[in-house]
Amino acid sequence: MTTEPRVLAGRYRVGELIGRGGMASVFRGYDETLGRDVAIKLLRRDLAGDSAFRTRFRLEAQAASRMSHPSIVRVYDAGEDTETAPDGTPRAVPFIVMELVKGRLLKDLIDDGPVPVDDAVRYVDGILEALEYSHRAGVVHRDIKPGNVMLTDAGQIKVMDFGIARAVSDSSSTVAETTSIIGTAAYFSPEQAKGEAVDARADLYSTGVVLYELLTGRQPFRGDSPVAVAYQHVSETPTTPSELNAEVPRSLDAIVLRALAKDPFQRFQDAAGFRESLDATIDGRAPTKRQVSALTSELYGPNPRQAQETARSLRQLSTDDTAVRTQAGPPVAWIWAGVALLAVLLISVLFWVLTIQPTEEVPSDARIVPDVSEMTYERAVSTLEEQDLLAFRVDEPDKDVAEDLVIRTDPEAGESVNPGEEITVYVSAGEELVAIPTLEGLSEGDARSALSSAELVLGTVSQQNDPALSAGTVISSSPSEGDEVTRGTSVDLVVATGRVIVKDYRGFTLDAATRELESDEFQLSVEPIEDPSCQAVDPAVVTAQSIPPGETEVHSTIQLTVCSGS
Repeated sequence: MTTEPRVLAGRYRVGELIGRGGMASVFRGYDETLGRDVAIKLLRRDLAGDSAFRTRFRLEAQAASRMSHPSIVRVYDAGEDTETAPDGTPRAVPFIVMELVKGRLLKDLIDDGPVPVDDAVRYVDGILEALEYSHRAGVVHRDIKPGNVMLTDAGQIKVMDFGIARAVSDSSSTVAETTSIIGTAAYFSPEQAKGEAVDARADLYSTGVVLYELLTGRQPFRGDSPVAVAYQHVSETPTTPSELNAEVPRSLDAIVLRALAKDPFQRFQDAAGFRESLDATIDGRAPTKRQVSALTSELYGPNPRQAQETARSLRQLSTDDTAVRTQAGPPVAWIWAGVALLAVLLISVLFWVLTIQPTEEVPSDARIVPDVSEMTYERAVSTLEEQDLLAFRVDEPDKDVAEDLVIRTDPEAGESVNPGEEITVYVSAGEELVAIPTLEGLSEGDARSALSSAELVLGTVSQQNDPALSAGTVISSSPSEGDEVTRGTSVDLVVATGRVIVKDYRGFTLDAATRELESDEFQLSVEPIEDPSCQAVDPAVVTAQSIPPGETEVHSTIQLTVCSGS
């Protein structure tokens, strides 16, 4: 007997299992409405049973769905389905629908050992590019780890699970509970380990841990339990990566130490600053061993265990099974008073529900917002007007929905609204484009920075002789300045060699050789030298040259010898 495939929300067909994590299982799926392959993440049943969590989860997933960036796995939809438990009762099944990405998790790459330094820098740069975008959008990931980062078959980094960690951590009261749910204590920032408020700098700390693991093949802090590891994040000094892998340059030691600073104010303050420091390592700027040692003392102090006081609660958790909170709770009397008040409120609400007369839940003249996604704006306006609803257009970039087609509405399709209400219709402006910046005349290093700032990628660099430009100066780019391209496009550069080719001018007249060498094609300076040892001829003919035929530096001076004897 063939089992019918499960379909969520009447739209998403669930296929085979492709991954399983601490919070959810991921299935290959198919969007029957839009006709595309997707990935479907179904949350664990114990998480799904918490109604408060489901609400937080839906709100965070909606925030993540508004982000569209090449380095972020796109969230298409989030919803809730139901299934029947073995005892016959219905239960909620929260799900999210995401972009289906083909590739390998960074976690699987690290299992094979340390990755090459250049690859590690490139992977982390991709993570930081995603965080730079999400932090500008006001979204903190909270759970950056190799298991949440994919390397696609095309070599691109994709970060996933934005917003889920916040929904989980907001549902957890202790470090022990949170780590049992997320299972990522190895990547906690100290402020997460201590149960304090976190901001974007917590993501940068976790990214520093990922960089450390890519370079060394192991995490900076390891222990027998998540609490023991969290304690080390708060109080211990990490071993520098170069001590574990001699191929790691000291410049990366300094970056890792800065990223793993216990005090958020001593870390990189944003993803852009972290990326700039990584770019600097490519240019070969490295601190001395003494400078790295001084940086360690500055960030972690001379005593590696200087944070004993701040980690006391974590040590208690690792030895005391009765501890349920990482911070002191309210007095017992207050707790019982709160329980009593809550009981009174619940009884009052129950009495009210049992005694009120049934009424219509939806006014008789209410309108249901129709689904106008994938329609043209004109057709969407017409469809809304049929329901006595007004349309207000907002254009926004979207790489997954064709230009001039509707992405979504606010309120969403299926919601109940009043007649005449204004519905915001989000229309795709197509994929967001950026203009190629001015590159001609810049040094190769400055051109790299300009491309990075424009969220573009440096492609091939070829060399060409140009008599007017010093070595490394950009002659041209492809695409050219001002051309509009999608973010992440590769830009090829042609840079000057700083040299020109001269030929053998012996036998040329002095005037002819001088005209050619001082022309725009060569732009060299000519210095005539008279040789009285040989008989002069008219016109003067070059008998020797100071620079032999071949390449020479631009703007050089060449001496041409002519006979001047009688």
